[in-house]
Amino acid sequence: MIQAIGLTSNPRKELPPAVDDVSFEARPGRVTALLGAPGAGKTTTLRLMLELQRGRGITYFRGRPLHRIAHPSREVGVLLSEVPGHPARTIRGQLGMVCAAVGVPIRRVDEVIEVVGLVSLCDERLGTLSRGMDRRLGLACALLPDPHALVLDDPAGGLSVTEGRWLHGILRAHAAHGGTVLFSTDDPKEAARTADRVITLEGGRLVADQEAADFARTRLRPRVAVRSPHAARLGALLAKEARAAQRSVEVVREDGNRLSVYGSTCADIGETAFRHGILVHQLADETGDMGPHATLPAEGLASATVVTSALLTSTSATSTSTDDADAPMDDAPMDDASTQDAPTTDEPVTAVAATGAHTPDEPGPTAESRTRAAASPGARDLPQLPPPIAVRQALSPLRPLRYELRRATGVGTGYLTAITVLVSSALLSVLLARIGHTPQPRLLAAWPRDCPLPPAALGAGLLGALAFGEEFRHPALAADRGTVPRRLGLLAAKLLVASVTALALAVLTVGCDLEMLYLVYGRDLAGVPADWLSLSASWIGLTVGCAWAGVLAAGIFRSTTAGLAAVLAVPVVVVPLVQKTLAGPSVRKAAGFSERLRELLLMQWPFGGARYIAAGARLVAQPVGGALMLSLTALLCAYLLTTLRSRVR
Repeated sequence: MIQAIGLTSNPRKELPPAVDDVSFEARPGRVTALLGAPGAGKTTTLRLMLELQRGRGITYFRGRPLHRIAHPSREVGVLLSEVPGHPARTIRGQLGMVCAAVGVPIRRVDEVIEVVGLVSLCDERLGTLSRGMDRRLGLACALLPDPHALVLDDPAGGLSVTEGRWLHGILRAHAAHGGTVLFSTDDPKEAARTADRVITLEGGRLVADQEAADFARTRLRPRVAVRSPHAARLGALLAKEARAAQRSVEVVREDGNRLSVYGSTCADIGETAFRHGILVHQLADETGDMGPHATLPAEGLASATVVTSALLTSTSATSTSTDDADAPMDDAPMDDASTQDAPTTDEPVTAVAATGAHTPDEPGPTAESRTRAAASPGARDLPQLPPPIAVRQALSPLRPLRYELRRATGVGTGYLTAITVLVSSALLSVLLARIGHTPQPRLLAAWPRDCPLPPAALGAGLLGALAFGEEFRHPALAADRGTVPRRLGLLAAKLLVASVTALALAVLTVGCDLEMLYLVYGRDLAGVPADWLSLSASWIGLTVGCAWAGVLAAGIFRSTTAGLAAVLAVPVVVVPLVQKTLAGPSVRKAAGFSERLRELLLMQWPFGGARYIAAGARLVAQPVGGALMLSLTALLCAYLLTTLRSRVR
């Protein structure tokens, strides 16, 4: 069960809050629709429920708020907008990445793909998917962890009739298996046709909470849409005949040559027009919306009340044919305005109420029968759902690592960056060797004196910045395009993958540069320096440090550009400051640092560890090493502070 209590959004400057004190329930085994016109506060309500937006109030999912649930994805599946995935990632890759994030086995991908009908498109890129296929993928992501509740924002918006029916069939099947379904829509007929309970919002406030059958009786009325060049004359004739026959018929004059007739049929109106020789361009059954403030008519009303056109505020309806009320049909294309929804009129032509007349036919029983049929699994064939997950995997520290590996290898950006770095580094080393005056270590690293960083370090920093920058641009971990969770496990996984990537890039760069120098200039420039061990440590430390700086800066500033800028700021800004600080007079030196450290720890360093500690200290004492360590420390502290701040909020 979902219980929303007192949901209120924060005020927007001088405007009232988008949602004000909204409370309702969505029960298990039932489909609940959140109905409202555009701007009524439906999306804001869902975001407040999912704690994606600040405000007041609380929402309980089976008795617990979302932030108190250890695994929120197992409790509620969310579909609020388009799938926030990288356009170059495949459907299977996206679902596999989500599997690693939520901790379900990879075989779950095939099960969900088969249910949503994407088997033939599993290798398609996300950027090439249509609206319907994107909705299917979003529903697959929501069903992947086998959640108890589904929360969807206008799931059928922009879909064809067939795709909309299929999607609502999936929702009905989920409810039939004991799940809770809550979706928003702005179409009252869709709500009455597919939901068991309808919650109506207007202006950010709750105005109705009804069963679907009661909603259909109060909000929806059948009508006949008539379009004729002699609309005024036809309306007067219909009113006259209704008065003579003592029938309750309401004729509402719309804009131009359109009439909306309540309480009559297409056959009666057509016969009247034929008898009087009136040309008719359109004659179709529709369902009119009486607006959110419509009330249930009294039982046994002796005389029908005249309903003014002011109540007909929202007359959006899909025309249906007279043969099949469930099959959609567009209005006749005689006039451009025929495909538009009927506007509100200023005055009714006439309305005749006769004593003892019955009220117009209402679609209440039909909607009620549809609701009962949909709620009964044996009444019709429901779409098949993925099999439930019987055994849940325990929380593993490898889950963020699996997610990060699938994220990094699922698109070609990393591969393209690595190839660009290797090619540019090889060409640059050959060019530097041709010019001369470049030391052997800088030749192998392809690092000109005038450049702040070599290509390998820049490439490692860019890949590190992409690790978090793409996360905020295409947030697969977030329910909507919002804040990516700041988890220390995720940060550790990104730092580890960035370190391995930077290490591989550093080794491959030196190898490619050596090979190119040997092919072009022979063995003279392809020799290995005598102090290769210390140079290798410095080189690996530089590339890994740049990668870490990119990861941390992109995680703090939520941008790939900011991460790359932080990498460049180390040699351009921080290194000169460190050099200026170290250039001053030094009264004392740190000689014997390793021996004093050993005395402090009261232990003997194994395998000559004191020597490695001293080498590391010398690296940090260099201007570039000291600047890099200082920058990494500052970025890590800033990331931890933002993480703690978000948790407190």
